[in-house]
Amino acid sequence: MAVTVEALSVVDDEIVEAVGRLLPQLSQSAKRLDREALTQLASTESTTVLIARDDGKIVGTLSLVMYPIPSGLRARIEDVVVDEAARGHGIGAVLIEQAKMRASAAGARTLDLTSRPSRTAANRLYERLGFQPRESQVYRFAPNS
Repeated sequence: MAVTVEALSVVDDEIVEAVGRLLPQLSQSAKRLDREALTQLASTESTTVLIARDDGKIVGTLSLVMYPIPSGLRARIEDVVVDEAARGHGIGAVLIEQAKMRASAAGARTLDLTSRPSRTAANRLYERLGFQPRESQVYRFAPNS
């Protein structure tokens, strides 16, 4: 297994196909992203989309969001997905470690992520990679619902 990670910079047919294949594995309600939406995402300064390849094939993705607030630079990991056929081979760990390095290099005070309790394998991975559960309530407002 030769896993490499790169930051999304150029959106081509391969990226559109891969995200179209991966995103439904993460969320059934997420809308399909076309080339224009992916290009806009790739050019957003606060978000770095990491792409994992195994032997050249795109098998995973992660979004690293960094934003300054009065208490310092903060970072979040969002939308981690590894292709079902490639799970269990360390690809998620490689993506997370790359996000940790990038957040640290940028000077982020914290790097947060959330995960549903039902995702037991993912939660074990996050804890193994140094993330600690926090006593916190997560609230969501959906203005377009």
